[in-house]
Amino acid sequence: MIAWDFRPRALAAALLALPLLTAPATAADHGDGHAPPADNHAADDHGGHGAPAKPIEPLPVKAHGLPVELTRTLQLLQDRIARGSTQAHLAQRQLLGHIEQRLIELDPEAWAEAENVRAAVTFALAGGGPAALRVLLKSGKAPEAEQPLALGALAYLEGREREARAKLAGIDPRTMPAGLAGQLALTQSALMVREAPAKSLELLDLARLLAPGTLVEEGALRRQIFVVAQGGDARRFEALAIQYLRRFRRSVYAGNFRQRFAGALTRLDFDSDRTRIASLERMLDEIEPESRRDLYLLVARAGLEQGRRETALFAAERAMGLAAPDSRPAAQARLYRGAALIVADGRFEEGTETLRSLDRADLAAPDAELLDAALSTARQIRTPSPVAATAPAPPPSPSRPIPESGSLLRAQEALARAERAMDATTGTP
Repeated sequence: MIAWDFRPRALAAALLALPLLTAPATAADHGDGHAPPADNHAADDHGGHGAPAKPIEPLPVKAHGLPVELTRTLQLLQDRIARGSTQAHLAQRQLLGHIEQRLIELDPEAWAEAENVRAAVTFALAGGGPAALRVLLKSGKAPEAEQPLALGALAYLEGREREARAKLAGIDPRTMPAGLAGQLALTQSALMVREAPAKSLELLDLARLLAPGTLVEEGALRRQIFVVAQGGDARRFEALAIQYLRRFRRSVYAGNFRQRFAGALTRLDFDSDRTRIASLERMLDEIEPESRRDLYLLVARAGLEQGRRETALFAAERAMGLAAPDSRPAAQARLYRGAALIVADGRFEEGTETLRSLDRADLAAPDAELLDAALSTARQIRTPSPVAATAPAPPPSPSRPIPESGSLLRAQEALARAERAMDATTGTP
């Protein structure tokens, strides 16, 4: 466990020393390890003895206030979370609490500086919560030009969406400092997603453009994928999902992404468009086999829950090919495949045999419940219906013979019971 020193400069230095953060090339080279060529003309003009160069004076740099330094420290930590650092994720809560306390205790005069107000807004929107903004606004020192930003951010965090939209709508994220710009665009997008999804997508694009490689970009891309999925744009969904799986699949938040991703895949209706099966394979080929197997299992389960039999069957079979024969993932894959087969035309017996071959001890509790429900459904399909046995026979067709009336009605009733049983199992209305 890392022992964090929460003095801003010390913590920033410690983070910068961690792997993945590389030092820039020095001014004495061109970034490729080679020194610049010597200027021989000066030596020639002075008989081979050039005048001593004047020392280069550093450019004046204005020192930033404490809120800016603290917020930059938080963002460095969060960017490591986007790259998969669980240590950074564990440290984040402690750091958020420390920064909030420091901001609350700050001299009220500090809020007269616009950059400090913007830093506090950045902190609040990045997970810090509303407490510091309440203190800032109560001080009465914030510049008038910065008050809509602070008031809008506070309204957003307190759930007053209409007021937040009104306050933040007129602020262009591109006019904000780099640390705040992407975070503001992400917040504006969240406020627009229900009423204007197209505008929300534009703001997510902007957030990604303004904060590349950061946790802001990771979050914007993750949200964008699901907004696109709800709109049914399969082509853009595929392109964005491939970007996420290539660049952020190790993010600490990727587990949550995969659960929602599996559900989004089934909403795109792979059953009615077989070309999307190839699209699904292209997306999942971006990740390593074990993670790919787990995603196929999630897709298969979601397919069963949403009544997408073909999607469930396809994903379960792909998962079986990636699982060790006697492993729990292999048992899961056989379960999902069997549950899909019992309601597939002509494959009832195959599905039933698959389900009966499974041992409940090899399954997690939710899957054991699914096995029980699937076997119950199979028994209902097999058992003749009393209603069907007494129903009158339909009139014969003059063109071709039909099956015996009892058999036909039993088949129809069995299919209807199967659909009702599947609906009851999955909660489908």
